[in-house]
Amino acid sequence: MNIYALLKRTFDTEEKINIQGGTIQEDGAEFIINPYDEYAVEEAIQIRDAQGGEVTVVSVGSEEAEKQLRTALAMGADKAVLINIEEDVEKADQFTTAKVLAEFLKGKEVDLILAGNVAIDGGSGQVGPRVADQLGIPYVTTVTSLEIEGETVRIVRDVEGDEEKIETSLPLLVTAQQGLNEPRYPSLPGIMKAKKKPLDELELDDLDLDEDEVEAKTERMDVFLPPAKEAGRILEGEISEQVQELVQALRTEAKVI
Repeated sequence: MNIYALLKRTFDTEEKINIQGGTIQEDGAEFIINPYDEYAVEEAIQIRDAQGGEVTVVSVGSEEAEKQLRTALAMGADKAVLINIEEDVEKADQFTTAKVLAEFLKGKEVDLILAGNVAIDGGSGQVGPRVADQLGIPYVTTVTSLEIEGETVRIVRDVEGDEEKIETSLPLLVTAQQGLNEPRYPSLPGIMKAKKKPLDELELDDLDLDEDEVEAKTERMDVFLPPAKEAGRILEGEISEQVQELVQALRTEAKVI
């Protein structure tokens, strides 16, 4: 089985993020595999172990994503591909990424593609479905359970607090939701093996794509941090006085009543 896992390098949102001039400052920032993509990589490895075949992890971006691809290789993926568009594309969005990925995957024998449900930096959830649409294959999003028997695939997907059961067939693209699995930590032997696993780097020219073909369709106007939360306030005095003060605060300060 030929399995592809789509991977994005994202900021570690548990670390402090600095913004200057409407852009995130990368100097000193920590980067990780997008957490939802980790579920995709883990599921790809588990399916490979059960069904046989090969897992290829693919990322679109800059050469800095090599570290996250090596992490995926250390988890157990067989090989990795970095499509470096940094020098060719000034601005990229979900359209750009999906176009590049689809062009890379066209003509390949693809049985299953796994992607993260969303990226924690953008949160649009567009890349996976866009890739499937351009490849002309079905897709299912927010997957929490995945069983493959021959060409038949049984899926459970999250639908806002409930679940939906779907049966479909390969080839297929799915996006991984939290709860699908528990991603493994790379072991020391896995890290050592990852250094010898193939990691190919491609550019737009290798895919016969021009810059105009992958030009971003959207423009980011601004990036800003949410306002700092004010400290809580403890009301004192008699209950009737506290109620009166609370109602006044809700009316004049919070403006919710």
